Amino acid sequence: MEGMEKAILKDVSLDELGPRSQKPKNPVDHWSHAVLLERGAYLRKMARFGDGSASETLKEYPQHVAMLSFRGRSGEAEIHERFADLFIVLSGVATLVSGGTVVGARVVAPGETRGASIAGGTQQNLRPGDVAHVPAGTPHQMLLQGEDTVTCLVMKVQEIV
Repeated sequence: MEGMEKAILKDVSLDELGPRSQKPKNPVDHWSHAVLLERGAYLRKMARFGDGSASETLKEYPQHVAMLSFRGRSGEAEIHERFADLFIVLSGVATLVSGGTVVGARVVAPGETRGASIAGGTQQNLRPGDVAHVPAGTPHQMLLQGEDTVTCLVMKVQEIV
């Protein structure tokens, strides 16, 4: 019996610690500032071949999405019915206009409205290190002046409205 107990313990310890075991996956995702800026430089190059902006999804989660966004030109006015936007400015400068009314509003997808501009909104200048939260259902638009560019980490968070 004693030999059998040792065999069972040996088998259990191999399962937990030995070659058959797998370490638990770390649930934390991490993107360093340097890596995000490197990806932002790549998006800058991609934007030159498109409409002046480019973005990529870093990871999709059940209730939010992590994205990286580069803008070399002003964006359209936007309203996301179910998603808040959390902008973390990594580099560059922009003006965030929020509130007011979207001029020339058109639905581009379920829960997504775009337009040419915002009338009657509030302006906030954004610089590296700044964080801006735009609640779901709030009109917003990123404006750039001259040769300005902006790179942001954008967290799109699903809200119940």
